[in-house]
Amino acid sequence: MHGAHGIGYEVYKRKHEVRMQVEKKREQDYKESRRMIAALDRRVHANI
Repeated sequence: MHGAHGIGYEVYKRKHEVRMQVEKKREQDYKESRRMIAALDRRVHANI
């Protein structure tokens, strides 16, 4: 938790605002990774 988000689990557990910020960032990261995977997938299948 600390390495990825810069906060410890105890702070994450206790502070709702921090938890919401972490979860929002996680969702953004997930969406971005899905976009990158889709782009790579299009490139792979376009070259077949």
